[in-house]
Amino acid sequence: MKLKTLASVVAVLAVLSAIAWYLRRPPPPPAADPRVGQPVLDGQVLAAAASVRLTDQGKTVLLARQPDGKWRDTSYYDLPVDFDKLGHFTDDLTAAKVQRLVSRSPEVLARLGFKDTSIALLDAAGKEQWRVTLGKEAESGGRFVKFGDESKGYLASLTTFLDSDPKNWADSLLLDLKPDDIAALSVGFDTGAPVVAVRAKKEDAWAAQTTPAGKRLDGEKITSLLSSLTSLRFQDTAALDAPEVVAAREHGRTVTLTTFDKKTFTIQLGRRPELKKPAKPEVSGQGSEVSPQKPEGGAGTVAASTSAPPNPEPKTLNPEPAATQPAGPVYAFVTSSDPAAPVNALMKKRAFQVYDWNFTSLPQKPDELFEALPAPPPAADTEAKPAVGTKPEAPAAETKPTEPAKP
Repeated sequence: MKLKTLASVVAVLAVLSAIAWYLRRPPPPPAADPRVGQPVLDGQVLAAAASVRLTDQGKTVLLARQPDGKWRDTSYYDLPVDFDKLGHFTDDLTAAKVQRLVSRSPEVLARLGFKDTSIALLDAAGKEQWRVTLGKEAESGGRFVKFGDESKGYLASLTTFLDSDPKNWADSLLLDLKPDDIAALSVGFDTGAPVVAVRAKKEDAWAAQTTPAGKRLDGEKITSLLSSLTSLRFQDTAALDAPEVVAAREHGRTVTLTTFDKKTFTIQLGRRPELKKPAKPEVSGQGSEVSPQKPEGGAGTVAASTSAPPNPEPKTLNPEPAATQPAGPVYAFVTSSDPAAPVNALMKKRAFQVYDWNFTSLPQKPDELFEALPAPPPAADTEAKPAVGTKPEAPAAETKPTEPAKP
């Protein structure tokens, strides 16, 4: 074969090979999704938000930022938001990363559990600026998410819990004082004068203005009482005119705290007392007359008739146990001498139910705040002792009476 002909054949084969490779080349890799590797929530988007809306299982929480930077739980009586809880929640969103695009298929997205569980950020006009819908948790970790109205599902390293109860986002702290801030404490009782404890400096021991004879103030009990009241928290709220609230005001105990900077906080704790109904006695039936009987042995003799009194006294056999109605919940009514104190505004919104132990731990009698004075040391022994180096005298010998002489 001539060299020219061979070169032509090689050239044709090369062209055919190039055409075959082009027709069978692999498709280009898809472009990387721009969300992959990015935070679920951008910090700048969060900083511009005026409110946060959480939705899950038909419940909605709406938290609004105030002009002073504080947050209000507008979905629960406009109470202050627990800022620590909100901070942890948003930190989880900004720290979580989008790991990968899962699918664009509607059939696959339907299996990822996207329903009504969502988090949204709104502007000052209430317009939605950002929204993520949460799906199921992945078996390998993380959670499926979908942004806005997009038809794409992603896997993100998100493990946050979405709390959709509005009450749980309210700050439960009613008083935020420190025991070291308190200079005076007054504890009231149902009857009698209150017990007032004072100190000039936080390092000083507590002293009572009036102390019973032979007693002194129990400092440990005062410290324990302050610990339970200076960080008073609520667990639920009620309307100001609810029957249980009205009853709690009528059966309250008052404790007053005075700080070193002369601010006074008056705390009234009360509850509806337990109601007991008197026992209902079970009465035996009325006595019945006993008909006279003929004595045995002969006609014409009539036995004296015996009969029960016409109106016998009822007899109590087994009284039914007294029916009781348990005591009501404990409510706290707090007033500050500072008109601008936030707690004064809170008390105008709702009545705040606190924990039972806040009330039951109060001393029931003034004596419970005192303890007996320690016993004085034993008196020194004043009995004379022999001088050092001298031998104590021997005790006198016991003399026996002489026996009379025998006759």
